[in-house]
Amino acid sequence: MNRPRRGFSLQVLIGLAIMVSTLLLCGVLAYQGYHGIKQALVAASADSTHQLGRTINERAQRLIDPVLSTIRLLAYDPISQARTLSQRLDRLPLLVASLNANSTLSAVYVGYPNGEFLLVRELRNATEKHDLQAPPGSAYLVQSISQDSAGQMQGEWRFYDLQLMQLKSVAKPDYRFDPRTRGWFVTGMESATAVLTEPYVFFTTREIGLTVAQRSVDGAAVMGMDASVNDLGGEVKDLRMTPGTEMAVVDSKGNVIIYPDLQRVVVREGEKLRLSRLDELGVSSLDWLLANDHKGLDPIRYHSAGQDWYGIQVPLSSFIQHDIRMLIAIPASELLTGARRALLEAALWAGALTALLLMAGWALSQRIAQPLQALTHQVRALAGFDFAQKVGVKSRITEVGELSQVLGSMSRTINNFQAITLALSRETDLDKMLEQVLGQLVDATCVEGGAIYLHREESQVLQLAAHCRSDPFPPELHLATHCPEALNTAVARALPSQVHPLTVALNDRSERLLGILVLQLGPAQQQPGGVQQPFRQFVQELSGAAAVAIETRQLIETQQRLLDAIIKLLADATDAKSPYTGGHCQRVPQLAEMLLDKVIETQSGPYADYRMSEIERYEFRIAAWLHDCGKVTSPEYVVDKATKLETLYNRIHEIRTRFEVLWRDAELEHCKALAAGGDQQALQTALDRQRATLQEEFAFVATANIGGEFMSNEAIERLQQIGARRWVRHFDNRLGVSRDEAERLATAPSPALPVQETLLADRADHLVPWGERKPPVDKHDPRNIWGFDMRLPAQAYNYGELYNLSIRRGTLTDEERFKINEHIVQTIIMLNTLPLPSHLKRVPSIAGNHHEKMDGTGYPRRLHKDDMSIAERVMAIADIFEALSAADRPYKTAKTLSESVKILSFMARDQHIDAELFRLFLTSGVYRQYGEQFLGRDQLDEVDIEPYLAALDSA
Repeated sequence: MNRPRRGFSLQVLIGLAIMVSTLLLCGVLAYQGYHGIKQALVAASADSTHQLGRTINERAQRLIDPVLSTIRLLAYDPISQARTLSQRLDRLPLLVASLNANSTLSAVYVGYPNGEFLLVRELRNATEKHDLQAPPGSAYLVQSISQDSAGQMQGEWRFYDLQLMQLKSVAKPDYRFDPRTRGWFVTGMESATAVLTEPYVFFTTREIGLTVAQRSVDGAAVMGMDASVNDLGGEVKDLRMTPGTEMAVVDSKGNVIIYPDLQRVVVREGEKLRLSRLDELGVSSLDWLLANDHKGLDPIRYHSAGQDWYGIQVPLSSFIQHDIRMLIAIPASELLTGARRALLEAALWAGALTALLLMAGWALSQRIAQPLQALTHQVRALAGFDFAQKVGVKSRITEVGELSQVLGSMSRTINNFQAITLALSRETDLDKMLEQVLGQLVDATCVEGGAIYLHREESQVLQLAAHCRSDPFPPELHLATHCPEALNTAVARALPSQVHPLTVALNDRSERLLGILVLQLGPAQQQPGGVQQPFRQFVQELSGAAAVAIETRQLIETQQRLLDAIIKLLADATDAKSPYTGGHCQRVPQLAEMLLDKVIETQSGPYADYRMSEIERYEFRIAAWLHDCGKVTSPEYVVDKATKLETLYNRIHEIRTRFEVLWRDAELEHCKALAAGGDQQALQTALDRQRATLQEEFAFVATANIGGEFMSNEAIERLQQIGARRWVRHFDNRLGVSRDEAERLATAPSPALPVQETLLADRADHLVPWGERKPPVDKHDPRNIWGFDMRLPAQAYNYGELYNLSIRRGTLTDEERFKINEHIVQTIIMLNTLPLPSHLKRVPSIAGNHHEKMDGTGYPRRLHKDDMSIAERVMAIADIFEALSAADRPYKTAKTLSESVKILSFMARDQHIDAELFRLFLTSGVYRQYGEQFLGRDQLDEVDIEPYLAALDSA
């Protein structure tokens, strides 16, 4: 390991760390103080702004609400039904009283659908009276538009004093005012409730205000009142938070309604007056705020006109029918003046405090450095992976002592982790592995004891699998559910009251319960309020090792059970193909294992040192179950062929039909001869003789079809003589045939019908070529990568009738026997294509070599004894003996125990099977053990093994 580079002294680093930390702390505190004051000021400005908005709203509401109340009452006044000016003037006292009730009202008026109009205005100052040329003492002006008798509209102004005495009446022919063209009239007539217009400039008084309109209850007129909002401008000016604060009330179009400098709000355009637009005021801070439409509750900081501002918009709900809002912009420099002053004071105090703390930090670093330097050498050993060395130092500094204890505990915990890893990687037995892992868990957590319970999937029972140090744990726990509360309850009820358990569920990756870990807590872990979460988490992380071990083992067992089930399923499927060979794939593995057990148990002889591990035994068991898996490719009609002429059906019926044809032909010839005048007696004798011959010949052919006896040359010659008989076929034999059969018939010419044919024939269409299905069994075939060495028949099948009936022994032709023997080829090919793990690599050889012979004449590879393992030779004996003694073969009767043993002895003598294994087969009594379990009572005769043993000795 490389030595660390030279660095700074720990004492210097601690001193510097304390110094830097102090400086940083002071800086952070100063900044936080500044930031906090800044936020407080901003928040206070937001509160003040919202309070200002509420104030303006309240004052506007006090301005508008009385007007609304007054105009709602006025809507019930009969002035709406007045048809003449005099009738309307009769209601003048009420209209004047409405003006006097609210100082903000400048005028009250009534508009009629026919265009007539009446307005009452209070004259409040001398300037206004002068402009209107009012006579002295005038207090009110009544402006009217009324219809004369000719239907013409006449304008007239009347001046009244405070007692409503008319002082002057002036005709105004140029006074043209049609209320029907005004927005207040149109909206008022359309609405059943009072409506407010947007603020605008009153032309007569040059005040800023709004109109409140209300349709009379009878719908005959619209009442209107003009309310001034000039007073709100002065209030806005008084409510500014800083000297540089800019404030304005604007509508949705940007028109200024209220501004502290009211002179700048009203703009004259020719003879008209209008509200100033915000951009015309030249206040850029308010322009930015309106353009960006900030509607948040908190002020937004922005830059405008060379300085920073805090801005906010407050909607005025008093003008709810219109989008009226108040804009407020506060200079950031004025708002944050207090925050900067506080920051300066904090910096001065931080500097003084830093100087004191620097001296204290340097002294403290000296006290800490010395014991830590000693502890550094011990920790360096841990860095060098020496976890066995004791770690610890003595120090009056509590933290250093605790650090020493923690490092020692860490070293011990690392040792426990190493031991757990070692147990998981090396121990294959689950119970031993759980005991080792549990022991290390108990040591690492420093508890008094522990146990691991495994869950039974088929029940709600937890089985004790391992325990350590303490023995209060019952062998089983019963659960109602798998929830954590149920686990804790089950454990608490099962353990003595003095035991304090900590229960941790062991779950797999799918959160399925595998078992539980129970730790018996000691005093160190029993904290007030229960087990602390860090300790519980530490235990859960450590228990993950046990969960991994259990899940891995269960996955392996599940996969093994699945593999075994698939293997047995394949064996059962092979047996199920034929009712005659059913059970062969199940009986052979059991017989093979019986003999293999005796080989392993023997203490003397050539197999005294032969041993097999559990993995090798499992490999042998799989091979035994799969030894005939290739039979799934063998045609059933070949495997089950019970007669020589049987294919998919027994063709003896076809031969019998031909004999029937000859029988009918003989009768027809007899009848024709009688009709020609022949001797009846002689003809009948000839017919009877011919019938008898046909019966006898068919019986001979049918007997030959059974295949029960050896066919001699004389019998074969007689078959050929019988087959040479001729019969006449009148129907086309190429109709109704399959495509393959039609292709074979196409190789021979089609004779003209009727045609004479032999009774038994070997025709060209009886030959079925290999085609693309030719198996790679020739040792020179480049496809043969498995080392097969078998003689391949020229044809795949030969259905010739004389060819099949001439089989000398049994019912199989050479082609069919090869097809049956080919199952072992397919077995080897199939098993070699499987991705078998390394411990199962010999399965194809063990399963595929049971038809080999010790003298090298077997198949499919012509192996000798030395080329075969003991397990392969055991399989050969088991397969042969089961086949000999089986009672479900269609082509032979079941052999007794003694007959089967006798045949095996001949095979041992001829070096077809291993003679030493055959000797052990006899002396161990495996043949008898197997017979009693699987053979019928009539097969269990007495067997004298001595002659066979003597024959083996003499050989």
